[in-house]
Amino acid sequence: MVLKSEAHFRIEQFMKTVAQAERSLLLLDYDGTLAPFRRERDRAFPYPGSTQLLEAIVRSGRTRMVIISGRDTSETVPLLGVAPVPEVWGLHGLQRRRPDGKIETAQIDDRYIDALSDAKRWLDCQHLEHAAELKTGSIAVHWRGLNESEAEALQERLLAGWKPIAEYSGMELLEFDGGIEIRTPEAGKGDVVRIVLDEMEADTPTAYLGDDATDEHAFRAISGRGLSVLVRPRWRQTAAQLWLKPPEQLLDFLTQWLYAVGGCDARGREAAAAVSGS
Repeated sequence: MVLKSEAHFRIEQFMKTVAQAERSLLLLDYDGTLAPFRRERDRAFPYPGSTQLLEAIVRSGRTRMVIISGRDTSETVPLLGVAPVPEVWGLHGLQRRRPDGKIETAQIDDRYIDALSDAKRWLDCQHLEHAAELKTGSIAVHWRGLNESEAEALQERLLAGWKPIAEYSGMELLEFDGGIEIRTPEAGKGDVVRIVLDEMEADTPTAYLGDDATDEHAFRAISGRGLSVLVRPRWRQTAAQLWLKPPEQLLDFLTQWLYAVGGCDARGREAAAAVSGS
């Protein structure tokens, strides 16, 4: 992790490579990175100003933008609100929505489907179904809004109930900010990063922005190929190269990217002005 002054310098140098390249790649996590966490998950909209900047970057035509989320793409796209819609990967990489709207979903092994059914039955028996988010390939339980002791107690119950299921089936137990998820090991954000990088020229300026433990795989996957940026209010131990505090530093990063790709037409200038308050 580098100091703030050095981080500022490194971002400036990186943006120069973006400005000089015909094509760049911007990879972004959604919850916690582009949008603050909300207990009401259907109200987790992006930070004010970020949607306009992302839209202007997409419209510049010089950046391939890829959103990578644990959500289903049917949730992410409406919340993101960017038009035209960029490429969106959902369910930690099990689902891919291309910019033309075509959706591809990976097949899940039967043993994982059976394990998820067992995990769901355990939740029902524990009367915890109200806290569960059921997804293709995973079940997540959230404890945002609970006090610390309540959250720790729920975490212990979940680990006690789900750990045997994960062990016999080969499923993964993934802890994240405000919850835990039992999921198929068939895909992850790091896998998505590697797939997308393989589709680009090796010298394409690339950055990945994320906040959570699930983004660490992506930070490591991009090592040696691009810039990894931790986006969260408080620093934590991470494989990312830089740390930005949202929303101000995130918006500044996106604004610099917009200027680097020459996206400041009328819409772009309006987006940048709205963020700067000028």
